Amino acid sequence: MRDDWEHAHTDYTRPAQRPAPTSLAESEGDWRRYLEGATPNGWLIRGSAMTEALASGRPMYLLHTTKNISAIRTTGELHVSTGCLVGALYCSPLVRQREGWRPHNLGAYLMQTKPDTTPMIFEVTPDAPIPTKGVDYLHLGAIHLRTYLRYQSFLTPAENDHLERALTAGLRTAAVFLDTALRNAAGHGDAAPGFIDQLAAAVPAVPFLGYLYFEVLSEYLMLHSTTPETKAHAQAGELNNWLYKRLAFAAVEGMHHLFDLARFHPRHQQLLQLINDVEPSLVPGAADYVRRRFSHLFARTVLHPSQDAASVTFQGTDLGTLRHVAPGLIGQMIFRELRYMPRYQQLYHCFEKAKALEAWDYWNHEGIPTPFNGILPKGEIGIHPIYPRSAIRAWTATQDGRGFLHPAQEVAAVFTPHLASWWAPPRHRGPKPTVDARIAVDRALSPLTFHRSPTEGISA
Repeated sequence: MRDDWEHAHTDYTRPAQRPAPTSLAESEGDWRRYLEGATPNGWLIRGSAMTEALASGRPMYLLHTTKNISAIRTTGELHVSTGCLVGALYCSPLVRQREGWRPHNLGAYLMQTKPDTTPMIFEVTPDAPIPTKGVDYLHLGAIHLRTYLRYQSFLTPAENDHLERALTAGLRTAAVFLDTALRNAAGHGDAAPGFIDQLAAAVPAVPFLGYLYFEVLSEYLMLHSTTPETKAHAQAGELNNWLYKRLAFAAVEGMHHLFDLARFHPRHQQLLQLINDVEPSLVPGAADYVRRRFSHLFARTVLHPSQDAASVTFQGTDLGTLRHVAPGLIGQMIFRELRYMPRYQQLYHCFEKAKALEAWDYWNHEGIPTPFNGILPKGEIGIHPIYPRSAIRAWTATQDGRGFLHPAQEVAAVFTPHLASWWAPPRHRGPKPTVDARIAVDRALSPLTFHRSPTEGISA
């Protein structure tokens, strides 16, 4: 279990050491050296202001925005959310200056786009320097799978059957593209425009691909941007979060109301136009970057490290085998399919609390009171609700005309190991995917053999 969580965390201040499948054309270390040394903003991967604040051991100041300040005051409790931080209060960094607390540009974005919320300032005083290990939700697939296997009995037979059918259909529809991505990860260079069009067509069948696609584009924009806005944020030690927010909102109608990356699947020409609208100088090279980077991350996040990426195929492979070969993908697909089941609002706390408890245990042992989103240290950071060796204070805040925050009233509330209520967003997958001659595979795929001991799982 601890190995799963160690695998899902990245420490950008140390060389890459995560085990990976064989036959990859580029290693995690190769990509790390390129991203840090050959991109305009790559130095921020190691040297961001947030990373330095964590390693300093000094108090951390964090911004959280809430719609529930009255409930917090009434109950005296603070609950945490799931998502990319698994089980933490979602925040962004604050920098204490003479004029007040200056929000990180991610926090400034939240303040500007969520005017109906109350800003809160949190002071977290750690017991020691905090390890700069961030949790990468793209690597949580094996944990999602293990959690499902353990609590599979909570679903009705009909729900389990539905889940198996949905996974079978999605994998069958996307199998050709999934093999193409592995082939590219192993060094085969497909033409980028066709690759991206195939990726866009596969996202409705396997929604996890939309999340991976979006994170690759976010990384590309933040690390390669050279606009005056980006340079100003870099001088403050921050990656520019506004870039990918603009792209996402332009790519998907209504994304500002419901940030659902299962709906993110621009085709090649649309992608180039989206990037042109954000920063025209980044258009050349973007498509090939997406092809290479997506393929590499896909192989690393979905395959078990014992596998040979050049030998794996999704076409005609039964689901029972794929559970062992690609636990990361099967787990991510299960996680996203479960969220749309009619009863998941009842089951949510069972599955997500199980993962949160494991994460909290890992963070306690590693000395992490403030976990962050480790895809990149871009400013998404949280507060671990039951870290036993840190002191936490909280205030409501006001914002002045220059954007600085000022404490208004201290809030007498304590963190509790409870997850905030969750609701399933409506499902928007576009047209029902069809299987044409290029995508058709063996329709005799065996069912997903998930009937196992509840303690048995897959190690990532």
